[in-house]
Parts: sequence; C-alpha cells; structure tokens
Amino acid sequence: MMTTLAFFPVGNGDMTLIELESGRTILIDMNIRAAADDPNDPTPDVAGLLRKRLKRDRQGRLYLDALLISHPHQDHCAGLQEHFHLGPPGEWSTKTDKILVREIWSSPMVFRRASRDNVLCEDAQAFNSEARRRVKRFRDSRGAVGDGDRILILGEDEDGKTDDVGPILIKVDEVFSRVNGEYDWSISARLLAPLPRSDDEGEEEVLAKNESSTILQFSFTGASNPDKGRFLSGGDAEVAIWERLWQRHWTQPDRLSYDILQAPHHCSWHSLSYDSWSELGEDAEVCSDARSALAQARPGAVIVASSEPIKDDDNDPPCIRAKREYEAIVANVRGSFKCVGESPSEDAPEVMEFEIGQYGPRPKTKLMKAAAVLGTGVVGRQPLPHG
Repeated sequence: MMTTLAFFPVGNGDMTLIELESGRTILIDMNIRAAADDPNDPTPDVAGLLRKRLKRDRQGRLYLDALLISHPHQDHCAGLQEHFHLGPPGEWSTKTDKILVREIWSSPMVFRRASRDNVLCEDAQAFNSEARRRVKRFRDSRGAVGDGDRILILGEDEDGKTDDVGPILIKVDEVFSRVNGEYDWSISARLLAPLPRSDDEGEEEVLAKNESSTILQFSFTGASNPDKGRFLSGGDAEVAIWERLWQRHWTQPDRLSYDILQAPHHCSWHSLSYDSWSELGEDAEVCSDARSALAQARPGAVIVASSEPIKDDDNDPPCIRAKREYEAIVANVRGSFKCVGESPSEDAPEVMEFEIGQYGPRPKTKLMKAAAVLGTGVVGRQPLPHG
C-alpha cells in the first residue's frame, strides 16, 4: 500500500485526506456544504466521497484515525456536527452512522487567537468543546483512553494551561511519529506553528490577525525509501506567519521543504504580501521572507491550490498574482501548480489525488486507479526527480 493524498473539491476551503502506507488515515479540515445534499445542485458530495475511502471497525463504525482542524473558520470545519460523531464513543449510533474520530489533533492557541476578535462558527465551537471533553477525559483517567476519546495537543497553550498534559502535548518544532496513540513507522511530522504566545501584545496581535493556523511538515517513509515525500500544510496562515517562520528557520530551510505544498489560504495573495492586490494590483510587493518560507520546493514539487478556479481578476482568494508566484517557484524545480477547482474541469471538479511511491509523489490518474483495482500495478510509471 502506498501513501496517498486526496484533495477534495470544496471551493475556497480545505479538505485533505492522508492515507498512510500503514493503513491509518488523517483528515485535515473539511468544508462539507449543505448544498451537496440537493441532487440538482452541482456542489460535489465530498462527504460521500470521504465515506467511500474509510474503513469500518469491529463495531461497524466508519472511522478516521486522526482529524485536524487547522484553522477554526467555517470553510475548514463545515459539516463537522452533521457528519462526525462528537461526544463519548459509547454514544455512537447505528441510526445516524456518523464517522468516529479516534483521535483529534487540536491547537488551543489557534482557537484562542481566532476567537480574540471574532465569534467562532457553530462547527468550530463544537470541535473546541469536543477537544475540551477529551482533555478532561485524559486527565480524569490519567491517560487511560481509547478510540474516540484520544487527543493530541499541537502547541502549548498560554499561562501553563497545558503543563500537566505532557504525554499528549507536541511543542513547536517537535517531530512526532504517532497516530491514534501509537507509533506509526510510515510518517513523521514537524510542528512549525502555531508559534508560542508572545509576551509582546503587539506581536500577539499580529499573530492573531494573520490567521494563525496549525502548520505541519509531514514526511512519509516506506520500506523501499526512508524519505519518500514531504507535504507542507499551513491552513490559512498569512504573510506575517510565514515571514516569522523563515526568520526562525532560514539556517535550516529543510524544515520548510516539500514535495507537495497546499497553497495557504486557498492561494491568497495575503500569504505572500502585506499589500492589497485589489487596491495596488501589479504594484503590490511580495514579502521576500514569506516567499522564501514557501519556496523550499524539492525537485519535481507540486503546489496545490484548494480553491475555486483562479481568474485574472481582483479576487483574493484565490488570487492570480499568488498563482504566478507559485508557478515561478515550481518552475525552478521542474514542478507544477494545480488548482483543485479546475481539475479535471471547472464545471465538474473531482478529488485530486497523489500517490507517494518509491520515486516520490505523482498524480494518481484514472488509468492508475483502474490498474490498482484490477491488480495490474501502475501503468507507464516513470520516476520523477526527487530528493
């Protein structure tokens, strides 16, 4: 089994499923829109597409091994309450048949910064409540928790609030290789953000206003290659976040390197610049440090925009100028830029999939999918430059 990444067509939103070589699954964000329930509406039924990719446990429950909400905006968590079981796992119902989340990955600092000046949407509030329930369960049981009760906390909270939960706490810059409470040989992940709370209120305000998000660099391994591919996921993080990450890691740029980058904030110009695209147009200037952070592409790298089709207009996101910057980045490594909302067509976008094999990531075409189903192997596969 190969590791695969699936980017679901969710408009200007994020929904990415990682299926590891070990067989475990990780979902990053969701944007499950109610319009998909209308058979006459063209909105893709991404909930149904996700369910087809998941397995059932011995109790007949569809499950994810881990779920991360990178940023608590509606376009990252829409559909959570409708499609995922929240609450004690013993209360899961056959009637509703919702997806059980074995382990939640949550960042209290991301949620705290997001709620600083805004009211969280209902799905984000529900996720936050579920995270709190699981932390309480961990404390009350002294760590003796099972599937559906587990949580991994990504980044320290303020005022020492996470000091007593060390076994389930991942600190910034730490690398971890466990999924659903167990070591997983096929993955390691480095937590790059959220950055810890700053004692400088001005700095903290900047971090909050720049769409603080959980940023992870995933590294995938396999028996044939210990460095099969890297995936950089950054939610909606904007320019000040990426600028600070470069200033933090410029002497170790490998910490920001990738074979696949999910363009932050749905290919927004605000992840690359402090200037307004709609106001300044071509006079808007790139922040060099932020661009450097997002430019650590490895040979053959792919940048994926999870967005609506990108037009040459004033929209942001997605932004045509951001697309051009990303195309310039991958051109230097003979890579490519892809937009989920345009593939295979703007009228009927489909799940964009990549498999990560011996020679690194490559798009998973319909022909390759059919070959896998028939057991005939990958057809016409050629190695990409990698590493």
